[in-house]
Amino acid sequence: MKVTISRKAHFNAAHRLFNPTWDDERNYEVFGKCSNPNFHGHNYEMIVSIKGEINPETGFVMNLDDLKAIILTQVEEYLDHKNLNIEVEEFQKLNPTVENIAVVIWNRIRAKLDAGLELKITLFETPRNFVEYDGN
Repeated sequence: MKVTISRKAHFNAAHRLFNPTWDDERNYEVFGKCSNPNFHGHNYEMIVSIKGEINPETGFVMNLDDLKAIILTQVEEYLDHKNLNIEVEEFQKLNPTVENIAVVIWNRIRAKLDAGLELKITLFETPRNFVEYDGN
């Protein structure tokens, strides 16, 4: 029997959505005000969900304190109060859309989890706009 556990977290970050091969007019047509050359920010909300078998010795799928520590180091300390385009290595050549941010987060957390656990990231860029990524 598999059970899903989840933990909420958040971080604040600035970014600019743009394609460097396009001029400002084309970027504005596609990305709107999110292509502002002076950047803009979001208060990202995130749900990290782990699915796996319950350990009969502990009763846990995973110790939530361990998950809290992974989220802290791999997401919050890495992305919080950063300009994603400038300060985060993955976004030097990758447009920091909410889709791409979710994939980066998934990769960073996945690397720290037991191989038998499934991972899904739900990332809210605004209260109404969010993405989910589970590695597929």
